[in-house]
Amino acid sequence: MKIQFDSSLNYQQDAIEAIVDIFSGQEKCDSNFTVYSPEFLAKQKSMEFTEIGYGNRLLLTEGQIIENVQRIQLSNGLKPSTRSDIDRNHLDFTVEMETGTGKTYVYLRTILEMYVKYGFSKHIIVVPSIPIKEGVYKSLQITKEHLKELYDNVNYNFFIYDSSKLNEVRDFATNDRLEIMVINIDAFAKSFDNPDDEKKAANIIHRYNDSLGYKPLDLIKNTNPVVIIDEPQTTISTNTRKKAIKNLNPLATIKYSATHRKDEKINMMYKLDAVDAYEKKLVKQIEVGSVQTEGINNNAYIRLVEVKVSKGFPIAKVELDIFKNGSISRKTLQVKQNYDLEQITDRTEYEGYIIKDIHAVAGNEYIDFTSKDEILRLGEAIGNVDDKQIKTALIRKTIEEHLNKEIVLNPQGIKVLSLFFIDNVNKYRQYDEDGNESNGEYAEIFEREYKKLITKPKYVSLFGEITDDDIDASQVHNGYFSIDKKAKASNKKDKYEYFKDTKGNTNADEDTYNLIMRDKELLLSFDSNLRFIFSHSALKEGWDNPNVFQICTLKDAGGSEIRRRQEIGRGLRLCVNQQGERVYGHDINTLTVMASETYVEFVDNLQKEIEAETGIKFGILETHSFSNIVVEINEEHILYLGQQKSEELFNHFINHGYIDIKGKVQDKLKIDLKAENVDIPEEFKEKEHIFNQILNTLKETTGKLEIKNQADKKKVAVNKRVLDSPEFRELWEKVKFKTTFSVNFDSETLVKECINAINDRLKIARGKLIYTKAAITINAGGVDGVVSPNSETVSINDEVERLPDIVSYLQNETQLTRKSIVQILTGCDKLDYFKSNPQKFIEGCIDIINEQMNLHIIDGISYKKIGDTEYYSQELFENKELFGYLKSNLKESSKSPYNYVVYDSNVESDLTKEFENSENISVYAKLPEWFKIETPLGTYNPDWAIMWKDQDEEKLFFVVESKGSTGLFDLRPKEAGKIKCGKRHFDAIGSKMIVATNMTDVEDYALNK
Repeated sequence: MKIQFDSSLNYQQDAIEAIVDIFSGQEKCDSNFTVYSPEFLAKQKSMEFTEIGYGNRLLLTEGQIIENVQRIQLSNGLKPSTRSDIDRNHLDFTVEMETGTGKTYVYLRTILEMYVKYGFSKHIIVVPSIPIKEGVYKSLQITKEHLKELYDNVNYNFFIYDSSKLNEVRDFATNDRLEIMVINIDAFAKSFDNPDDEKKAANIIHRYNDSLGYKPLDLIKNTNPVVIIDEPQTTISTNTRKKAIKNLNPLATIKYSATHRKDEKINMMYKLDAVDAYEKKLVKQIEVGSVQTEGINNNAYIRLVEVKVSKGFPIAKVELDIFKNGSISRKTLQVKQNYDLEQITDRTEYEGYIIKDIHAVAGNEYIDFTSKDEILRLGEAIGNVDDKQIKTALIRKTIEEHLNKEIVLNPQGIKVLSLFFIDNVNKYRQYDEDGNESNGEYAEIFEREYKKLITKPKYVSLFGEITDDDIDASQVHNGYFSIDKKAKASNKKDKYEYFKDTKGNTNADEDTYNLIMRDKELLLSFDSNLRFIFSHSALKEGWDNPNVFQICTLKDAGGSEIRRRQEIGRGLRLCVNQQGERVYGHDINTLTVMASETYVEFVDNLQKEIEAETGIKFGILETHSFSNIVVEINEEHILYLGQQKSEELFNHFINHGYIDIKGKVQDKLKIDLKAENVDIPEEFKEKEHIFNQILNTLKETTGKLEIKNQADKKKVAVNKRVLDSPEFRELWEKVKFKTTFSVNFDSETLVKECINAINDRLKIARGKLIYTKAAITINAGGVDGVVSPNSETVSINDEVERLPDIVSYLQNETQLTRKSIVQILTGCDKLDYFKSNPQKFIEGCIDIINEQMNLHIIDGISYKKIGDTEYYSQELFENKELFGYLKSNLKESSKSPYNYVVYDSNVESDLTKEFENSENISVYAKLPEWFKIETPLGTYNPDWAIMWKDQDEEKLFFVVESKGSTGLFDLRPKEAGKIKCGKRHFDAIGSKMIVATNMTDVEDYALNK
């Protein structure tokens, strides 16, 4: 099978032309030089040497290059470079392309184009690591036939720099054909302050060689190469490396990445960022499968998040389970030496966890405790749910998602691959002292779960009717790791002695990457049974496969974290079928990323990473955002709006409040876009094609955030006519007074009711693993997720190390006596739940006991008016500001003390309308938030105060609580309790309160009073 390449993709052609056209006007030529250096010739005085080297030569002036660069940037909607940005002697350009869009293919095509057009024959591709080096070399191999067909069988050579094969460097310099060298930055970016560096093989490139007649690096410099930098954020991450690039004497430097550092975005020539690629469906759609735990807080959980030194003293940040207000919440807190975690968390499970030492030495950060043996290292956790259960769930769901895609994609000739990242190699594969191989923990879990799943009837179309005896699960998975063969045969037991964990930058990794790159196309074929790949997390860069549809990261506590964009990048490429042809469409191309965080957290963190790594600012316009708007097209060229006009538009939108001075989109722009009433300068309104382009740019940037219409926001004014009327004053006299309450209840009855409620309602499940899935969307407005309605729950067997002191917990949280609590616990028949999930049992008992206490308190509550001097003044209506939104929660009023009524529900909205239309109601008030009645359950704010008149002009004053149901049984206990208290409060001040769902309930009370 061969991967097929499409040379007609417009966005790739644009990226190629963005670099090639920098040199527009350059004549096709080369430069010559004598291969042997003066140093060599001095040693060979009696001999003649005439060998010639060939290099690149630039004929354009600085002015010509600047003109070309600005024209290209303008057409691509990028901020134009200034003269100070471009130095003819150090040409430095940037191309930004999202992972999976063919970045390597683009710069290989660019090299061929520059050779064919201008004769630039010497090119060096500089990479940061072995995996990327092997990936580039593989791309050169698989594109060679395609590129030769595309460029009329052009003759070119490529090779990986090898210090033991300096003849290839000689050929690079002396051949007049196109030469491409791939080299790792570490092969030549060494500091020579230490003389011992000269002895290292990696520095042979800097040492004089008799057979070359040069230092290899000096010979390379003479060719004046075009230098392509792959992943510059890593390749040239230090000043030493940057100097090394300049030391190559490049004709031009061109940097390609999806994640350029902000300070490296010099002379941006083309940009296809994450938003563009996602919206244009040039990469796979992303969905996140989330595995979360619930109801697991029975042991002392501690995770060491950070260790640092502040003012000379070590400080640690730890994640703990804090008990507060009757429930557990997980929080990150800062701790110091001698801090007692039991006191901090208010949980006896943390007894003995007193911070003894905080070790802040970089690379060996940890904390230990005075009365516990544990040593907790940075990133590690203790007391968490069994890690193996979570890993099992992640592996199982990855296999299931994989098989579900196979059902759909296999018949279309598309092979599905899944990729597992692990940090510790021995978790997947182990060797004994004799070198015999065996499965590690992850491989055992995989094979067990795989066998379970494929025997399900759902997958009979894939496997037919099979039994366990028919299954050889070992054939479908494999791992790619560097193995330390010497240590493998030793008797050492340490996991790091058995394996050389792949880091991506050592010679020991060569075999690993050769293997995975060599198998890249075989993996795409149904001829290979391999479908599930386990690899080290270092492969987060440099290797990908278009048919990776699932990515699962199995990280040990304290393992190195793979960033989401790196992780996702391994599977973003659009898939290929068995003919090697690219298959388009998000209906097929969906990448499922398995995560141990909620989809909300994943989305939030992904957006932060995109902003931090790419410089994308969601919902932000820039001064050049409108520069590439097309004004006119003729036969010779395209006329763009340009930078000056773009800046004028930008300033116009600032002046109109559409954006702030940093370009951040404001609500006013969203409102006017929605109303199709955006203020755009008159000069553009007459030209519809320009107007629409401006409008589309604004729409793309604003995103889809729903907002309330600021223009609808109203300050509600006082209606003095009603407020000062005798009728309203009379109404207010009936409701304004404050009260105090006292309680009396029977403790024996309370104990019985608590026992009954616990027996009837307390249901405690074991801890759960919950799997949910959400589709991710990325646009100029931001990253968002739409959660699937389908989810899956699995019970967790969480062994409890010790049972907490439940009586003390309940006494602290309910204020009941120990005797009453013991009576409740021994009297109920749910105590077995306490053993299976003590924390949830405690939390459930606290809720029920407090609820029953509140209800019994309310049954025994009595209110008393606090004289005639304690009341809510009518002047408060004028002193307190009130706001609402016209189309959301406001209705005009002529009978209340405000000109609008602010309502909270449809019931209140309907009642407002009825009150306004009723002949029997002359004045009423929606009681403001400041009108509060004290209750044992918290303050209570009833809804309405009403004056009712019948035909005989008899006045009736009462308070209405508007609810969807008039039955207190239908309401939540706390809500029903507050309403009971409200009724007794108004009884105490000589008024009356009712519950109503509509005007009929109000009328029935008034007419039957």
